[in-house]
This record gives sequence, structure tokens and C-alpha cells, in this order.
Amino acid sequence: MKEIRFSDHAQLKMEVLARHEVSIDPDFVIETVCSPDKLETGEDDKLIAQKHLDENLVLRVVYREFNAFILLITLYPGRRSRYEKD
Repeated sequence: MKEIRFSDHAQLKMEVLARHEVSIDPDFVIETVCSPDKLETGEDDKLIAQKHLDENLVLRVVYREFNAFILLITLYPGRRSRYEKD
């Protein structure tokens, strides 16, 4: 398994979400990347991993994979109704 690194932005995003009472464990973020419920390809070779947070929300993690490591760029919760249409 490649090393997984959190960008400064991803770390800040977790802090901001926690202030809004949406606490996301870093281990859950890593699990989302390693074992997503859904995986999409974004622009500029970015990948978007998605995993259920609860009955209404999913966690989406945007990352880029390099030869030696995986860089988590950002993460955000989203409504399941928006991201699970297909």
C-alpha cells in the first residue's frame, strides 16, 4: 500500500467540518480511498472516492495518485441523493 498524505487543504477542511459538527476521522478518509463505494475520474487525472457517511450523506475525497504516494487534495460531505443517482 502506498503512503497516503493529507494536503494542508485537506487537513484544514477536516478542521472546518469539525467546527460545523461534522467530525470525520482521518482513518475513515483513508478507508474511503482504499475501499470506496464509488470511484470517479475527475479532471486533471484526479480521482474522487466516495463512501457512505450515514443514511443521508456520503464522504467524497478528491486525490491524486503518484508513483510513491497518494495525495489527498480535499474532502467534503455530500447528499447521497445528489451523488448516487446511477
